[in-house]
Amino acid sequence: MSAAEAPAETPAEAPQEAAPARVAVVTGGSRGLGRIVVERLLDRGWRVAVLSRTSNDFVAETTESAPDAFFWQPADLNEPHALRAAVRAVVRRFGRIDLLVNNAGVLHQELFLTTSPKQVDTLIATNLVAPIILTQGCARAMTQNGGGTIVNVSSINAIRGHRGVAVYSAAKAGLDGLSRSLARELGPLGIRVNSIVPGFFDSDMTTQVTDTNRERIQGRTPLGRLGTAQEVADAVLYLASEESSFITGQTIVVDGGITC
Repeated sequence: MSAAEAPAETPAEAPQEAAPARVAVVTGGSRGLGRIVVERLLDRGWRVAVLSRTSNDFVAETTESAPDAFFWQPADLNEPHALRAAVRAVVRRFGRIDLLVNNAGVLHQELFLTTSPKQVDTLIATNLVAPIILTQGCARAMTQNGGGTIVNVSSINAIRGHRGVAVYSAAKAGLDGLSRSLARELGPLGIRVNSIVPGFFDSDMTTQVTDTNRERIQGRTPLGRLGTAQEVADAVLYLASEESSFITGQTIVVDGGITC
């Protein structure tokens, strides 16, 4: 065969660059439910930024063991400027944001008529204003990469009345309303927004529950027990995954049936 008749060589295909690992921001991710969410995201190949007021052994150990995938940023949820700065720090470190989990919250039990203005301010700032500020900053970053996902961790107190938690309930109900409204507003930008409503599950907040009250709660729960942080984390991870790609503006209740 002459050189003229030889088949032309097929040019080698250029290797495709791997898609960058997705980036999650988790508030209150150093302990409890937040820590479990962080650990499971890391196991799934995410890069994770944790925002919390103080560090702990988990933060130090994870920073050392996964320096390229884990980032801790100190942030006071009562300081809006610190939250905005934290979002900028995450973008500088990882270059993008794909998921925000507004997990951090504070519960103060006191009858409404004796709740001080300072306590009202703290409860609203931590449980509602901070998620608003963080959602605004993270959503702006998400638009640079075609969209993302926001998961707000609410409470059954948002959908069912309880004595002594009126302001906390109001803040969490506001968070659910924020989720629904932002699902409408941010959906066209490719951003999904949902709420998780945990019932009673083993956590720092339920360690103060007396044995008598624990038995009463279990007796009122159709499944007959408190939940686990792992079960609540399952719901968070589901809403963060592509398996929930057509779900937005929803409130997913994870309570063993106590509110049904």
